[in-house]
Amino acid sequence: MPLTDTAARQAKPKDKAYTLKDGDGLFLYVAKSGTKSWHFRFTWHGSQERISMGTYPEISLRDARERRDEARSLVAKGIDPRAERRQAKAEAAVHQQNTFEAVANRWHEFKLPRWAAARKGAVVQARFYLDKDLIPELGRLPIAQVRRADVLEAMRRVERRGALNSARKCRSWLNEIFRFGIAEGLLKVNPAVDLDIVAMPEPPEQHNPYLRRAELGDFLLHLRDFKMAEYVRSAIRLLLLTGVRTIELRSATVDQFDFEGGLWSVPAGVVKQLQKRVRTQSGEIPPYLVPLSRQAVEEAKRAHQLTGRYRLLIAGRNDPRQPISDGTVNSALKRMGYQGRLTGHGIRATISTALNEMGYNEKWVDAQLSHIGDAYNHAEFVEQRKGMMQDWSDYLDELLIQAEQRRSVP
Repeated sequence: MPLTDTAARQAKPKDKAYTLKDGDGLFLYVAKSGTKSWHFRFTWHGSQERISMGTYPEISLRDARERRDEARSLVAKGIDPRAERRQAKAEAAVHQQNTFEAVANRWHEFKLPRWAAARKGAVVQARFYLDKDLIPELGRLPIAQVRRADVLEAMRRVERRGALNSARKCRSWLNEIFRFGIAEGLLKVNPAVDLDIVAMPEPPEQHNPYLRRAELGDFLLHLRDFKMAEYVRSAIRLLLLTGVRTIELRSATVDQFDFEGGLWSVPAGVVKQLQKRVRTQSGEIPPYLVPLSRQAVEEAKRAHQLTGRYRLLIAGRNDPRQPISDGTVNSALKRMGYQGRLTGHGIRATISTALNEMGYNEKWVDAQLSHIGDAYNHAEFVEQRKGMMQDWSDYLDELLIQAEQRRSVP
């Protein structure tokens, strides 16, 4: 008599495991623990064999019978259902290895050594958008089955948030991921090509705001008198006196400085432009040399003393092993009332504009700011730049004196 769903549901565990027969080789196995599982018995080359059909109630009686009938059909065709299952599992495993998610992860792992591991660099950005947008949209699909419409919808997911700059980067990453899949032999056509044609246009680039020469005197006076942490004041002054990027200042260690010689050697690993373009004949990447004026040397020594004389030139307030936050300078400028008028990076534009207006050689200015070309020599114009930056520092001192005099006039 065939088994009923009621009988299967009401079957209770006993001292010993037992079975309830259904028909055509299907039976329900009830373990001492109470676990119930479906099994199918069949004859294979004269031997009695069996194969599991899943657990009850996850697999209902009806589903178990369908699975039994499929297995019986295979046996009738001379196919071992156990071998068929192993093949299906193997194909599923291959499928898992070739989903968009799996290929994207392999691509990301492949790219890691080639990317600078900065906190806001490509490593972190690509991983963030893969996990947030691209994998949720495309991850489960076999990469060979991803259509152009699927990729476009993944892009729209980013664009709808207004992250148009990030969408542009995602288009580039997607193009690389599918090319990576093509190289692995998993697909023949790249569905991510030419997505820029249907991309939402990005707004005009907004450059960092900067000050003109006429505004510098009042700024210097305000910087001197405004209530803030002294090490932050020193950080802003060092940016003004050197023209380096905020990341270069934040990452600076005291051993990079030759105070006697007035020279700061910034490792190439901190200057991403140098990593790609500037190499010696031996293939090494030389440091970026920053000449220091007398005022810059004094300010660097002061900043180091203010923060405890640790390895970092400007050690973090809470952990001297960590640099100051990347938002420290901009937050201070905002509190000073310069929001929308000046940023830490905008100080570089301030210096560049002023020095060019003052008639200094454009190549000297570009070299000081590490605006480099393919043929840039890391030690080029060092002596000329020493003179230029000393003149610049003296000029800033004079502007401060003039601003003081203006304020003292009734």
